[in-house]
Amino acid sequence: MKPDMFRQPVTILVGLGFPAEVRTVMDAYRHLAEWPASLRDTAHSVALKSCSAALRGDIEAETARGLFAAFAAKHDLLAPETDVIVASRRRHDKDPHVR
Repeated sequence: MKPDMFRQPVTILVGLGFPAEVRTVMDAYRHLAEWPASLRDTAHSVALKSCSAALRGDIEAETARGLFAAFAAKHDLLAPETDVIVASRRRHDKDPHVR
């Protein structure tokens, strides 16, 4: 496994709500670098600095992953887990009155 690979990807929603898997520190760094300047906050700054540190080898990739995931959660970018979606659909299929 490459040193900047995450053990488990962070799945975020991009564009018009399409899920994208962020698998490496570099992927996370790119996403953060493209984040609009007007929306940048402390969570963004911390996540970006942690990705930079991980790319230099100063911290572990998993530390940067955690901070990137926290940034994504704060900004409602995390994609819902597929098990939750599947379970919800199954419940709806069994009972059409469930919303």
